[in-house]
Amino acid sequence: MAQEGVQLDLETFSCSICLDLLNDPVTIPCGHSYCMNCIKAHWDLMDNRTIHSCPQCRQTFTPRPVLVKNTMLADLVEGLKKTGLQAAPPEHCYAGPEDVACDVCTGRKLKALKSCLVCLVSYCEKHLQPHFESSAFEKHKLVEPSKKLQENICSRHDEMMKMFGFTDQQNEPVSAAEERTEKQKELEVSRQNMQQRIQDREKDVKELQQEVEAINRSADKAVEDNEKIFTELIRLMEKRRSDVKQQVRSQQETEVSRVKDLREKLEQEITELKKRDAELEQLSHTEDHTEFLRNYHSLSRLSESTDTSSINIRPLRYFEDVTAAVSELRDKLKNLLGEKWTISLMDVDVLLSNSQLEPKTRAGFLKYAREITLDPNTAHTDLLLSDGNRKVTVMSQEQSYSSHPDRFTFWSQVMSKESLTGRCYWEVECRGGGGYVAVSYKNISRVGSSNKCGFGWNNKSWALNCYQNSYSFWHNNVKVPVTDHRSCRIGVYLDHSAGILSFYSVSETMTLLHRVQTKFTRPLYAGLGLDLCYVDTAEFCKLK
Repeated sequence: MAQEGVQLDLETFSCSICLDLLNDPVTIPCGHSYCMNCIKAHWDLMDNRTIHSCPQCRQTFTPRPVLVKNTMLADLVEGLKKTGLQAAPPEHCYAGPEDVACDVCTGRKLKALKSCLVCLVSYCEKHLQPHFESSAFEKHKLVEPSKKLQENICSRHDEMMKMFGFTDQQNEPVSAAEERTEKQKELEVSRQNMQQRIQDREKDVKELQQEVEAINRSADKAVEDNEKIFTELIRLMEKRRSDVKQQVRSQQETEVSRVKDLREKLEQEITELKKRDAELEQLSHTEDHTEFLRNYHSLSRLSESTDTSSINIRPLRYFEDVTAAVSELRDKLKNLLGEKWTISLMDVDVLLSNSQLEPKTRAGFLKYAREITLDPNTAHTDLLLSDGNRKVTVMSQEQSYSSHPDRFTFWSQVMSKESLTGRCYWEVECRGGGGYVAVSYKNISRVGSSNKCGFGWNNKSWALNCYQNSYSFWHNNVKVPVTDHRSCRIGVYLDHSAGILSFYSVSETMTLLHRVQTKFTRPLYAGLGLDLCYVDTAEFCKLK
C-alpha cells in the first residue's frame, strides 16, 4: 500500500512534458501544472501563433498567460524530494518484450505512443510532443505503434516506398495512398458481402434452431401420445386377462357344480340299489312259495336309472381351448411387437397422408397455404424481382445485383427465402413461353452450367417443367411425361414429413399432374426457373 501511495505522489507531482518531478511549478488557467521552463519552451515554439493551448487538455488561451510560480505546489514537491525518491515513470510505462519501444529514449526505453510513417520512428508521449507543436510535422502521418516500420523502406533506394502498383489501362505508377483508396472501396464491398453472408447464415442458424425446437416439440408430443396409447393397450390387456380369468373361474364353478349334482344322484341311486339288492337277497331265502311270488313282483322292478351320458372325463383338458386361444394371441403379439416390429415414422405418415390427410379440394389445400417470397441473393442477373419479391421477369439486360455466393450464375433460376417443412401449399402463375416450378434443397450448386445447378437435373431438386403447352416432371436428370392439362396456374402441395410432393393444374377444379413419394432429408425451398429465350414471368399468388 505504501508503494502505491508513493507511485501516486510521483505521478501527481510530475510534469507531463518532461516526465520529471515539477521544477519551479506553475499552474496555467485550465488548472494543469508544469515546470516553468517546460511550459515556456512549449509556448515559445508557438510564438508565431496568437492562440496558446494546454499540452494536456488542449484548452486555448488568448493572450499568452503570464506564468507565476505556484509556491504551495513547489513546497510539496520539495517535501517529496526530501524523501529521497526519484521521479521515474510508473513501471507500466516502460516497454516490455512485446511492446513497441520509443526509438528516442536512452537507457531504459518507454512505451511508444505513436509511430510516424514519415520519420519511420516510434515515439513515447514526451518525444512525440514536437509532432503536435511544430508546423514542420503537419504532413507527417502518425499511426498506432508498429515494429514493422522498416518494411516500408525500399531496399534499392533506401527511402520510404512511394509507389505501389500500376493502373490497368495506362501502365502508370500510382501512389500507395491512391491504391489504398481503391482497395478500400473493394474492401468495403467485400465487407458488405461478408456481413450479408453472416446475416444469411445467422438466419439459417435461427431457422435450424426453430426446426430443432419443432422436432423436439413433435417428438415430446409423440412420446406423450404413445405413452397414452401403450398405457391404454396395457390396460386393455389387463382387462382382457381379468375377463378371461373370471370367465374360466365362472365356468369352472358351473362345471364343478354340475358334476357334484350328478355325483350326488349317482350316490343316491347306489344306496337305493344296495337296499333293493339286500331285499332281493332276503326274498331269495323265503321258503313260502306264495309269499315269494307275491313280493317278487314289487321288488324286482328297478327304479329309473340316472343319465350318465354327460360324464366325459378329460383330466386337465377342460380349458385347453382357452389356453390355445390366449397362446395364439400371445404369438401374434410377439410377432407384431418383437424384434422384427419397427416403427417407421415416414411409413406412418405416408399411411395417414395417403388415406385421409391429403386434401381433396382446393379449399382443403388452402388450409395449408404458405406465403412465399423470392430471395434476391439467389436470382440470376437476367431476372428482375418485383411485387414484394413475389414476381420474377426475364429481362434483356443484366440487373445490378451485388456479388453473392448464393446466386445462380448460369441457370436462370431463383429460390425462396423461406424454408419449407411440415405441410405447405402454394400456387404459381406462369406467363410466356416456358418455365418450371420446383423445390430444392438449399445446398444445390449455384456456380456454372453443370447439371448440379439446374432444377430437376440432380438429386437435390424436383421440378415440373411447363414448355410449349406441355408438362414433364424432372428429378435427378430423369424425365417423366405428364398428361397435358394446360393451365397458367400451378398448385404445389408438400407434406415434408410424409415425403409427398404433388403438382396440380388449378382452374375451376384441381387436376393432379404428378405426385412424388420419397423421403426428404432436410428443409426444402421453393424455386422458379424461366427460359431466357422467351419473355416470361412467374409469380407466387396471394392465397390469404
